[in-house]
Parts: sequence; structure tokens; C-alpha cells
Amino acid sequence: MKEFLNNIITQAGQIAMDYRNQASELKVNRKSDKDLVSEADEAVEAFLISEIQKAYPDHAIFAEETGQHEGNEHRWIIDPIDGTTSFVHQQLYFSVSIAYEKNGVLECAAVNAPALDELFEAQKGCGATLNNKPIRVSNRDKLIDSVLATGFACVRSDLTHNNMPYFEKILPNIRGIRRYGSAAIDLCYVACGRMEGFWELNLKPYDISAGWLILEEAGGKLTDYDNGQANIPNETVGTNGSIHDDLINYLTTIKSHQVK
Repeated sequence: MKEFLNNIITQAGQIAMDYRNQASELKVNRKSDKDLVSEADEAVEAFLISEIQKAYPDHAIFAEETGQHEGNEHRWIIDPIDGTTSFVHQQLYFSVSIAYEKNGVLECAAVNAPALDELFEAQKGCGATLNNKPIRVSNRDKLIDSVLATGFACVRSDLTHNNMPYFEKILPNIRGIRRYGSAAIDLCYVACGRMEGFWELNLKPYDISAGWLILEEAGGKLTDYDNGQANIPNETVGTNGSIHDDLINYLTTIKSHQVK
């Protein structure tokens, strides 16, 4: 399964790069005023679905652009291009994200950031890798020494309960903030020790499933803002584990003043 996943996600990354290299001709549509979908998203997703259905015709698939494809207890979760805005604007931080689960348990995952030439992979119980080399989370255990990432899917969706109050309160209490525009990359960067944590509201399973397994296999932790799993992925916080409780304390305190 891991070899199959490696093969299709590598090919998918090349398809994305082929479209990126023809940016002036790229066709882009709007899902909403602030949310884009390109022909590259559609082409990558169509390729992945076709390959999975040829190899595993009974498997279910959940993909960002085409939704649920019914099947058995095996399911593939696909984000063809996580970070479409970055992709359309010729930036580097976009990824192809694929997770495989059986009976609701994540078993195998990969995140390919082709413009960065980085492929993150994980298999349950076997650790996580970056370009075939093992990775681990950082050991920093203080928020003030930590670099975090976040995103604003909630703002694009015009939600009243959005990330701005969290951003305002957390930023002064950490070393720095990063905004890459791909939740999959954010979680992988925590997994390989480049950052200590990530939080965001209003994500979807295809945004975080692959990054979730990669982070946990690298020694990290992912929960909702209440330090459980009931409200994942609508509330997502992933860390190196060492700063998790401190970050949760900020998130729950801020949330208590935002949600009545």
C-alpha cells in the first residue's frame, strides 16, 4: 500500500507542476468569492481517483472536488492541491495530500510539496519520513520559544467565530508565526521540527488527514481545542506534544469568550 501511495502521489505532484509551469494559461474558477479551484485541482484529483479505482475498485474515496465515492471499509482521503491560492499565485507552498484509512483508522499517508521537492510519508506504527529520511518533532517545551503556523479558512467562509481573536492573543506569547496556506504542509513542518505547533478553524478531513498521521508518527499530537477529538477537524491543533497543553489553555480560554 505504501509503495502504491508513493507512486501515485509522485505522479500527481508532477501533474501539478506541469500545470504550474503553464500558469498564464491556467483556468481558474471560484467556489466562492474567496475560494478558488483550478483545472489543476480537477486534473490531479481525476488522476488519483482513476488510479485508486483501477487498483482497488471496491475502496471508498473522499476527495475535495468530487466528494464521496462509495465503497467498503477502505477509504482514501484526497486533497488534490492543498493551497490552491498559493498555487495560482505561483508560490511554492502547495501540496498534494493523500491518506488511506481502514475502518476509520488512518493507516498510511503522504504529502507531496512538489515545488519544494519534499515528500512526507508515514505508515501507522512505522514512523514518518521526509524524502525517505526519518523525522521527529522538536523538543522545545515553551511557547515563548516556539514558532507556530495558522490559517484563515474560517475568514474565507465569512464565519462569525473566526481565527482573528486567537491570532491576536497567541502571537505576543510565541517566538513567531508562519502562514504557508496549506494545512498539510503546516502539520508536516511541525512533524519534522521546523515549527512547534499549528492551529486552525473550519478545516475538512481532506485538509488534515494525511498531515495528522505524519505528525503523530513523528511523535506529535493532534486534538481539537478541548484537547479531545470530538470536534476535529472543525477545530485543529497539532503540536510537538511538549507545548500542547499550554497552547490548549490559550485556545480554550479564548474560545470561552468567543462562543456563548
